[in-house]
This record gives sequence, C-alpha cells and structure tokens, in this order.
Amino acid sequence: MAVELGIDTFGDVTWDDDDRPVSHAQTVRNVVEQAVLADQVGLHSIGIGEHHRDDFAISAPDVVLAGIATRTERLRLGTAVTVLSSDDPVRVYERFATLDALSHGRAEVVLGRGSFTESFPLFGYDLQDYEALFEEKLALFAALRTSQPVTWKGTLTQDLRDVSLYPPLENGPLPTWIAVGGSPQSVVRAAHYDLPLMLAIIGGPVERFSPFSDLYRRALAEFGHSDNPVAYHSYGYVADTDEQAREEFFRPYTISTERIGAERGWPAPTEESFLEEVEHGSMAVGSPETVARKIAAGVRALGASRFDLKISTGPLSHGKLMRSIELYGTRVAPLVQDMLAD
Repeated sequence: MAVELGIDTFGDVTWDDDDRPVSHAQTVRNVVEQAVLADQVGLHSIGIGEHHRDDFAISAPDVVLAGIATRTERLRLGTAVTVLSSDDPVRVYERFATLDALSHGRAEVVLGRGSFTESFPLFGYDLQDYEALFEEKLALFAALRTSQPVTWKGTLTQDLRDVSLYPPLENGPLPTWIAVGGSPQSVVRAAHYDLPLMLAIIGGPVERFSPFSDLYRRALAEFGHSDNPVAYHSYGYVADTDEQAREEFFRPYTISTERIGAERGWPAPTEESFLEEVEHGSMAVGSPETVARKIAAGVRALGASRFDLKISTGPLSHGKLMRSIELYGTRVAPLVQDMLAD
C-alpha cells in the first residue's frame, strides 16, 4: 500500500530563530522556500490555506502557488482550503486553470467552507447564507469542471448562458477535493459530486474519523460512482528526537491555539492536553520514526491514499520548519512506505 505524502501551511506569521517577529511579506517568501525544499526532498504536494486575519500571511494562495510553480518541478500545487462560499466559482476555476497551465498540469484545488468566517463580510456575503452559498457555488463549480459550455441559473450566484472558460485544461478535469471537518452531510455531498474526500483532522485520534471514510465509500457506491481517494491532514512537526520536537513545537502551538480558542470558547491548552494529543491523538510530532508510525497507523485506519502534514503552527520559525520538511521528506517518507509495505 503506497501513500502520497505532502505538506499544508496556512502561512502562520512567524518568529525568526531569535524569537523576533517576521513580517507578513517575509513569511510569504519563506513559504515559497519551504515549497522548493519540499519539491527537492521528493514530497508529493503542498496545500496553502486562505485566511484574512493578522496571524496568517496568505490571503491569495493561488498567487503564492503561481510563484512556487516557477521554482519547482514535480510538486502538486493546491489549497488548504479555498473558501468557495465567499468566492466566485468562475474566478476560482479560471485562476486554477491558469495555475495548471503555468505549472504544466500540477494544479489542484481543495474546496471547503473554511474554519474562519472573516471572508464573508470582507467580500459582502451574509453569514446567514453560510450553508446555501456553499451548496450553490459547489454545484456551479462542479458544472464548470465537468462540461463546458455551461448554462446556469443562479440564486446566490450569477446567471451564465453558454459560457466557456479559459484557458482550457490540457489534461482533463481540474483535480478537485472536498475538505470535510466532521459533518456526515459534507461527506455525502463529496460523494454526490464524485469528488475525492480530504478529512481535516485537528484533534483527537484519527480512528474516530474512520466512520466518515466508510460513509464516503458507501455513498459513492449508492450514487453509482467508482471508488475515489480519501486523504487527511493533521498538525505535525519533525525533529531529530521526540524530546526536541515536543519542546520546540509546544510554545508556538500553545500561542496559536490559545488565540483561536479564546475566540471560540475553547479551553486553553495545557502541557498535559498537548502531550495527550501527541501521544494518543492525530498530531504527528516527534522523531522521524515516531512521526512515521503515527502517519502509517492513520493511513491504515482510514484506508487513505494521501496524508498532508500541516507544518506551520503559530510562530514556529522558518529555520525549524525547513528542518522539519527536510526530515519529513528524507526520513519519514521512506519509513512510512516501508511500514505500509509490511
């Protein structure tokens, strides 16, 4: 059983190696360098998240991915996620078709509702339409992806009459995933549109998501579709030893989680809750051997064919992220493949 291994980043605004703040602009440039290294060490893909707030530097992932396309050769270029609800499906399609042309067929898009809502008022959308916007825009995007020209009558979207978009894809439909955080309805929706499933796991053991991968496969069969890939992503960090990884990751993780938790009413993380997640949850933090065992176990539990390590968490420095990516590609990836082969 082989698995594709990639990285995800939200472009968290970081410190430098001396714990001094790095600018948003430098963070964006650092993400490009992280992608170049991921390509060099043989990783499969990078997904870049879209956010519109001061703790994340990247609001336009496709622009950053275009820059990465000119510096890499094999790396697949995608998102984590594209917030389709507050975007225009026509423009999303055009942007990623352009990225696909620029990268010689390496573009993909991961569509989701996102875990933050800042983009809704920013782009003039009403949060009361949260569900309806995603439903209608996903239906339109699916129509654009599978057959053109498209005629479309919209309620929350525009009307289209015999519209074709450019540039056309050179190598078949645009690879498109649906990201799901934990809703059975979202799992069934992905199966309905015959799109691969990306499970966004941010806490708890991976095994608790196995009912979702099972539901997805049953729903695919009921809709008359053939099997599609299942992937998942989770937080992670690789260092030379377990102790080093936990020590270096804990403070940035706590800073990020405390801020988001305060906004959402979550309890503040403690060292005990952090260690519980590292030892028994989905978080893949540790030495190459420890991280490889965690990934291989999660892949088996879900029957997944892809795993993306969410590398950026809080102000974890660029230097440490680069070392983590290096270890992930050169040591973790071969170990995972060997474990799954056994």
